[in-house]
Amino acid sequence: MELPSEGPWLSIVIPAKNESGNIELVVEGIVSACAAYAPFEIIYVDDGSTDDTAAKVLEMAGRHPFVRLIRHGASGGQSAAVHTGVLAARGYAICTLDADGQNPPSEIPKLLARLDGRAFPEGVAVVAGERVGRKDTASKRWASKAANTLRQKLLNDGTRDTGCGLKLFRRDAFLAFPYFDHMHRYLPALAIRDGWTVLHADVAHAPRHAGSSNYANLGRALVGVYDLIGVVWLLKRRKKVRGIEAGDE
Repeated sequence: MELPSEGPWLSIVIPAKNESGNIELVVEGIVSACAAYAPFEIIYVDDGSTDDTAAKVLEMAGRHPFVRLIRHGASGGQSAAVHTGVLAARGYAICTLDADGQNPPSEIPKLLARLDGRAFPEGVAVVAGERVGRKDTASKRWASKAANTLRQKLLNDGTRDTGCGLKLFRRDAFLAFPYFDHMHRYLPALAIRDGWTVLHADVAHAPRHAGSSNYANLGRALVGVYDLIGVVWLLKRRKKVRGIEAGDE
């Protein structure tokens, strides 16, 4: 893969809805953790917030010019926000993390360490973070464990924690994946479906700093069943071949 000679190589995409109390913590954490990886950009996608999330992001942009804000007029969900951010990204490497601060920005270098310098290893499209020592409620941990067990049994994607928001992936590979709601939870399976290799990295998990979750366990479980059915269908309908242009072997 040819690396660009100018502009950010890494775009950190953060979907956010009503997360004003966490913006500064996350941005300053990224600035500190990723100083050695400049140039990079931070793209917040405000997914229809009703608080001052956008104002806080703009405040951070005034402090750090590589912070960008994109707004959804209405909430489209996390996958829609990620997709919007990736489309707007200027980097060929995309890192996503949740806006609530539970994915500590200090863990981003653990994913970047799986690269060859600033290039993805041959055939690799995704580096998936997997949370250890989760700081969620017992009910949320139980629901996540049950969902991951079922998903792994059906998809066999080799990833124990696809709900972790901290992921690193190739922009071009992501944009070639079929787009659907909640696709962000199935990136390893979609990458394998397209013939790519997925790497993993254990990452820490932190308590929520401010605000409250936008998800309910029951609603997430019901949606997850529909999603799994659709993803299983996608996997069965795809032949695992990738074209390689002459001279790129």
